[in-house]
Amino acid sequence: MLNEKAIVLDEQAIGRALTRIAHEIIEKNKGIEDCVLIGIRTRGIFLADRLARRINQIEGKTIQLGELDITLYRDDLSKKTNDGDPVVNGSDIPVNISDKKVILVDDVLFTGRTVRAAMDALVDLGRPSQVQLAVLVDRGHRELPIRADFVGKNVPTSQSEKITVTLTEVDEVDQVTILEK
Repeated sequence: MLNEKAIVLDEQAIGRALTRIAHEIIEKNKGIEDCVLIGIRTRGIFLADRLARRINQIEGKTIQLGELDITLYRDDLSKKTNDGDPVVNGSDIPVNISDKKVILVDDVLFTGRTVRAAMDALVDLGRPSQVQLAVLVDRGHRELPIRADFVGKNVPTSQSEKITVTLTEVDEVDQVTILEK
């Protein structure tokens, strides 16, 4: 049983973090020319959508947006599917990503395995000129040499703790919480 230890980000803090990340994306890429935001299912999609709206407000231009389902690229698929076949929702990337700067968006960066799976999925769709990573929370404990280019908040955690991101689009509340055993 996991108990709530602390609320790390509330609705306003999530909004501020996403606004800062949007500015950092624009600054690092000197605008949004040839950039594509791709959200990793599930919550990364909603975060990418929010980033796209903020970038549009700042730049007055629309950034390309897509969603990526990495289910079949996971290296822990057998562990996650003990009750049958995995549910594959499919990816929706309405633009050719070859020679584009792809900014992957996810909620939490932990071991790095989700991002590795996302990069494998991207390679099957095209050859981006660059892949960048934006995450709402980086909690450490990497198992692979992967780091985020844009981070909403670094939250050092122990292995026994869990970070939960809830978003209004899925969970009816915007909040990042640390849970502990």
